[in-house]
Amino acid sequence: MKKRTKRRGGGFAAMDPRRLREIAREGGLAAHAEGKAHQFTSEEARRAGKKGGRSVSRDRKYMAEIGRRGGRARKGTKKGRRRRR
Repeated sequence: MKKRTKRRGGGFAAMDPRRLREIAREGGLAAHAEGKAHQFTSEEARRAGKKGGRSVSRDRKYMAEIGRRGGRARKGTKKGRRRRR
């Protein structure tokens, strides 16, 4: 019978967050140095945002839920409630 040992988390998941961030930073710098990193222009970002907005707004059920959440968050401050002076 095999003896069971405690398993330690390995790889990136077990790494210190600061060290992980440093590794990611180095990767980003290397990609930019090689010219392989992509930086969005404001026009590209605008187009991407519009595209995402159109695809999300097609889901009527999801949009209704967003509206409900927003209404609850405001707690009816404008409608049906008097302001305190």
